[in-house]
Amino acid sequence: MSDLYPPVVETPRLRLVARRPKYVGVHEAYELCSAPEMDDVTRYMPWSRHETPKVTKEFLDRGESSWTDAASADYAIIPRAGEGGAGEIAGFGGLHTEWDRRVGELGLWLRPRYWGRGYSGERAAALAALAFDAFDLEVVSVSHVAENEQSKRAIEKYMAALGGDLDGRDRNSIVVDGEPTDELRYSVSREDWLATTGGDYDAEFRWDVDPDDVR
Repeated sequence: MSDLYPPVVETPRLRLVARRPKYVGVHEAYELCSAPEMDDVTRYMPWSRHETPKVTKEFLDRGESSWTDAASADYAIIPRAGEGGAGEIAGFGGLHTEWDRRVGELGLWLRPRYWGRGYSGERAAALAALAFDAFDLEVVSVSHVAENEQSKRAIEKYMAALGGDLDGRDRNSIVVDGEPTDELRYSVSREDWLATTGGDYDAEFRWDVDPDDVR
């Protein structure tokens, strides 16, 4: 096992593949990150759709750097066989690890055609289990722009299922379109996760994988 983070995480409906150039092609990622539908995705994000393949390469390179520095486990989110769009990249998400504070922070974006399927919660359950069970972290947190009602509904639902709750509002914590914006932050402790879920989860973490067999 050479990686701290598992290059592949499998859930009943999803395959999470490390956001690294050896697993995700630049042109494949650019095709989706530059599509007009990304304007809907980035409405509440501090970034915009990719204008050139160079921007996408830098995006993947940051995933590689964060991975090797043990700062973030970032993944391409891919529906498995039997799902609509099976094998395509539905979006990207991951777990940012603050080792000194023993906190993991979730992040995710999905293409609009994959909204409403419950993928956000399925991915969150797997990465929370990774944080608590494999990494011995004490808290998993997530935040969203206060005006983003869709993220609010998804996060409230899966955080409740994990045993977490709303912590409060972070004022002017993120800049979107040049304007400081409030975020709502949620968290769950390992103790509350264990009390709510019993430590059970439906995910497989795979450390030993051949890059040629990932997709």
